Amino acid sequence: MAVEQTTRRVTKRRVRTRANLLDAAFAVFAAKGFGRVSIEEVCEAAGYSRGAFYSNFDSLDELFFALYRQRADLIAEQVAEALALDGPELDVPASVDRVTEVLLLDVDWLLVKTDFLVHAARDPAVAHTLLEHRRRLRRAIEDRLGRATGRTALPAVLGGVDGAARAVVAAYDGVTTQLLLDKDVEHARVWLGQLLTALLTDGSGTPE
Repeated sequence: MAVEQTTRRVTKRRVRTRANLLDAAFAVFAAKGFGRVSIEEVCEAAGYSRGAFYSNFDSLDELFFALYRQRADLIAEQVAEALALDGPELDVPASVDRVTEVLLLDVDWLLVKTDFLVHAARDPAVAHTLLEHRRRLRRAIEDRLGRATGRTALPAVLGGVDGAARAVVAAYDGVTTQLLLDKDVEHARVWLGQLLTALLTDGSGTPE
């Protein structure tokens, strides 16, 4: 019994250490950019030794990819939850407001994601991870739009639910590029809301 309790304590401590390393790495990567950060800097920010680092990750690359997957999964879940709040009818302005709040909440995440995109452009294995995240976002949007089919008409030019979901992600990509330069979250959120509403309706339901 004592051995089991010790094992549980060790496991919990390791989980906590890993989580703290990921949180510290997020702040350091956002501030300096991947490729300009050392293991020592991550350890210092987290308050751990190199031994604690290597007991959780084999390399800085592995930590970076784990961090990306953790944050990307969280964003996908938040988008899915935001879109699940409506009933059978799709309230486009309300859904857009909730989604833009989730997607534009954190400029630091956009910096880390952009670093990941640069790596993905040069490495097929990394690209697979990024593409899977984008597919998860699209699936969440497709699922919500699909459940509203027959009750809420989408513009025919989008070619159906799949095209509408791709248009939403493309609009997000465009707005966040500007956001990374001017750091104006509030205007970016309004702009994205206007774009998504225009894409998914005839444009008459512009969010307030």
